[in-house]
Amino acid sequence: MKALLSKTTGGPETLSYEDVASPEVRPGFAVISTKAVGINFPDVLMIEDKYQMKPPRPFSPGGELSGVVKAIGEGVTNVKVGDRILANTGWGGLAEEVLLPANRLWHIPDSMPHDIAAAFILTYGTSYHALKDRAHLKAGETMLVLGAAGGVGLSAVELGKAMGARVVAACSSQEKCDLAIAHGADAGVVYGRGPFDRDGQKTLGALFKEAGGADGFDVIYDAVGGDYAEPALRSIAWEGRYLVIGFAAGDIPKIPLNLALLKGCDIVGVFWGTWTTKNPELFAQSIDELLDLYAKGKVKPHVSERFPLSKGADAIAHLGSRKAMGKVVVTVD
Repeated sequence: MKALLSKTTGGPETLSYEDVASPEVRPGFAVISTKAVGINFPDVLMIEDKYQMKPPRPFSPGGELSGVVKAIGEGVTNVKVGDRILANTGWGGLAEEVLLPANRLWHIPDSMPHDIAAAFILTYGTSYHALKDRAHLKAGETMLVLGAAGGVGLSAVELGKAMGARVVAACSSQEKCDLAIAHGADAGVVYGRGPFDRDGQKTLGALFKEAGGADGFDVIYDAVGGDYAEPALRSIAWEGRYLVIGFAAGDIPKIPLNLALLKGCDIVGVFWGTWTTKNPELFAQSIDELLDLYAKGKVKPHVSERFPLSKGADAIAHLGSRKAMGKVVVTVD
C-alpha cells in the first residue's frame, strides 16, 4: 500500500510517498481502508518536532480520517467489515490502510460524505469540549473567535451559535470574515498580520475592545496566540473565560498575569487529545452529540481544498501557509 512518511525532521518537502507493508489485524483492533484524511495544524508542527506528541519515525501524519472497515480483530463487536467510520488517530492517517483500536471508531450516517467526515471529529471535538466543558458557554453570552475562518475557528463559530451565543469572528482578511459570517457569526473584525510592536498591539487591542462593547467578551477562543493574545485578553469581560486552543501564529504568548487579576478572568487551557483519553465516556457522549448536531443541520465542516494522497505534502504545506479557509482534506482512492 501507499503512505506518506516523515522520516526526518523538517517541513512538508521532507515527506516521502512510498510503498509500505499493509497492517495486519490483531485483537481489539480493526484495519481501515482510508477514504479521506483531515489535515490540521498539529500535522504541520508534528513533522517539525514542534508538537507536544513526537511519534517515532518513520510515521505518517494525519490525525483524523474516514474510511471503511476492511478487517476486524478478535473481540471487536462495535463495528463490522464494510462499516463506514470516522476516527481520530493522532497520527498515521495519511496511508491507504490504517490499523486502529476499535473503541476509537465511530459510525457515520449515510448522509455524511467521507470528505466531510474526515474534517469533523478533531476540529468540532476540540471546539465542543472547549465551549461546553471548559468555558461553560451560556446562551446570550458574547464570544470572540480568533482565526475564525480556519478549521477549528469555523467549528467554534458554528457551535457558539448553536449554543445561543453572540459570536464575533476575528480574521486576517475580509474574505475570511465573510466566510465566518456565512457560517453564523454575527459580526466580523479584520486584524492585520503580525508581528506587532507595542503600538500595533495597542491598536489591535482597541479594535477588539470596540467589537466587544462596553462589557467585553464573556468568552475568547484563541487558536492563534502570538502577538494577538494579549490585545484580545484586554477585551475580555469581568469574570470572562479565555480559552487557550493553539498557536497558529507560531509563537507562544507571554501573558501579563496582572490582566487576569484586573479582569477577574480565567485563562483556561484546552487540550482535547488528552481529555479524550482521560474521559472516554464523556468523549463518546460528545461525539454522539456532535453527530446529532450535524444531522440537525446545526454544524457542517467547510472543506475548501482537496488533495490526492500522492500530493499530501502539498496539503500540509497549504495549511501551514495560513492561507487555507475551513478544512483541507486529502482523499484516498
